[in-house]
Amino acid sequence: MKLISFLSFFIIASSVFAQGEINQFDTNNKRHGVWKKYHENSRQIRYEGQFKHGKEVGVFKYYCSDCEDQPMVIRTFNESNNIAQVQYFTQKGKLVSEGKMERKNKIGEWLYFQKKSKNIMTREFYEEGKLDGFRKTYYINNKVTQETHYKKGLKEGEENYYSLEGVLLKKLLNVNDQLHGKAYYYDAGGNVIIDGNYKNGKKHGVWKYFKNGKLVLEETYPKPKK
Repeated sequence: MKLISFLSFFIIASSVFAQGEINQFDTNNKRHGVWKKYHENSRQIRYEGQFKHGKEVGVFKYYCSDCEDQPMVIRTFNESNNIAQVQYFTQKGKLVSEGKMERKNKIGEWLYFQKKSKNIMTREFYEEGKLDGFRKTYYINNKVTQETHYKKGLKEGEENYYSLEGVLLKKLLNVNDQLHGKAYYYDAGGNVIIDGNYKNGKKHGVWKYFKNGKLVLEETYPKPKK
């Protein structure tokens, strides 16, 4: 009987001790050590990870309200700076995207993956949370379908579209997030079928249309009002 009482006391004491080891604060009232939080009125974990005097360190896992043991987001924090490697998942555990964040801003290269494979669907580059550099999207066969250049979150420079076989179909230019400058459209054989210009997002000047290499139509924009 005494042995049973002792074991019961040991189990209860161990449980209380273990609970006391999480969700703690340091002497400056900053979160410190292992933390776990649950969704309201639920036994489903909302997040779990470790703090060091108020700063996230190591791996943090974040869960939706019915995720069970599959995290939707995993962040791996670098203790020496404010940068974290971040991964997003579907509820079934399929990797959706990954990249780095500095606090709440995306930085550097970000990859987004095809729904039905591990192949890359989109490759982006960020500077202080804004798209900066070429954003490329890919067909399932890994060939580029579209590439657009960004600067500080706005389209700036080249914007090209390709066929599944890698043939250039559109060659456009952007200035300050609007189509502006020379524009070419091609057929599947790489022959020019439309040649024109954009100005501030609208067709401007002479537009030429070709068929079998021959000019078949010319239009001038803006069109005169009737």
